[in-house]
Amino acid sequence: MPPKPAPEQITELSRLKAFTNPLRMQLYRLLYTAGTATASQLAEQADLAPSLVSYHLRKLAEHGFVAEASGRSTDGRERWWQVASEQGWGFRGSDFADTPEGAAVVGTVTRGIHENRTAQYRTYLDQTAAWGAEWTDAAFSSEWLMDLTSAELAEMNDELQVIARRWRERSKAAQATGDTEGREHVSVHLYGFPFRT
Repeated sequence: MPPKPAPEQITELSRLKAFTNPLRMQLYRLLYTAGTATASQLAEQADLAPSLVSYHLRKLAEHGFVAEASGRSTDGRERWWQVASEQGWGFRGSDFADTPEGAAVVGTVTRGIHENRTAQYRTYLDQTAAWGAEWTDAAFSSEWLMDLTSAELAEMNDELQVIARRWRERSKAAQATGDTEGREHVSVHLYGFPFRT
């Protein structure tokens, strides 16, 4: 069985800088969820001007994070966009830690990702009653405290990635066959990090 494609690892500071703007992270996430969308559609979801959204989509395209979706436009007047890779992207902070600018960019992007995820979870908490027992009973928030080595933490991350990819493939297979009954967008956030007391 061929290995599954992994998220692209960003190693160029100029590319990572594209996400120091929190609006670009928000638009990327909206587009990733939608699959394909126009700037106007994303602008409506984000409550922004279409021209501003279009500008930021072009910036993301310059850095290879989004691309035009071919064959979607019916009249040629409006561009359709999609993420460049369904596998997403990632980065290692250590690849940028050798300069103050690199460390600052990593800090800004990482905080932006965390703030975006936190806002998404807060929205869910604010809307819990509207989801009903079936969804609220299925949703989870967990924390485990343990003592591990850095190698063990990395191994755990690898195992969790395999599980998440398997569920994502299952979701995509269901979408491809039209099995949409009862399905909703689901976001899973896991963090593993060291701390000292």
